[in-house]
Amino acid sequence: MEARKSCGYLMDYLANQILAFIKDHPESAAFVIGITAFGESFVFLSLVFPGTAILIASGTLIEAGILDPTSPIVAGIVGAVFGDAISYWLGQKFGPFLPKIWPFRTHPEHLVLGMRFFQRYGASSVFIGRFFGPLRAIVPLAAGMLHMPPLRFYTANILSAIVWAPALVLSGDLLARSLGPENLATKILYVTLLAAAATVLGPWIWRQFFAR
Repeated sequence: MEARKSCGYLMDYLANQILAFIKDHPESAAFVIGITAFGESFVFLSLVFPGTAILIASGTLIEAGILDPTSPIVAGIVGAVFGDAISYWLGQKFGPFLPKIWPFRTHPEHLVLGMRFFQRYGASSVFIGRFFGPLRAIVPLAAGMLHMPPLRFYTANILSAIVWAPALVLSGDLLARSLGPENLATKILYVTLLAAAATVLGPWIWRQFFAR
């Protein structure tokens, strides 16, 4: 329990530091948000990277006039597509070896979860999995391991990224607007907390509607 709390505090700190950097250096925002979306979608970073919270909270900077909406959304889409694409490629090329390395060596249930989900929903799993933290980066890996045709994979990958990245960034913008005349720091705090709650709810929603 203490380890989980420490990890949570570390992720919150990391998210706040990245948001502070984007606020102070808006000219680098697209690059940072693209890397963030990549980290959230790449199999070996997604489990420990607070990408969802950062993408949602970055929407507060749109509401504040620091960022325009186009560049973070486009960067988020591109980063997400590349994150899934590399996870898929790793599954294709190194599938038999993956259960022997971190994090699957110590947590094999993550890989089993992704493979079962893919086997159950097929190509749709790549699209659906994008929106659930436990599955986001594991399903593309499983798709590669189970030899999903590239055209079907990239279609689902790109379409899901086109929905996912704008949904996160613009939801942060809308949440910030709904908070009214609060100062920017307060808005970032509230939106980051709401984003963290949404991240926690993702596994619960998956268990309720998809794990049966």
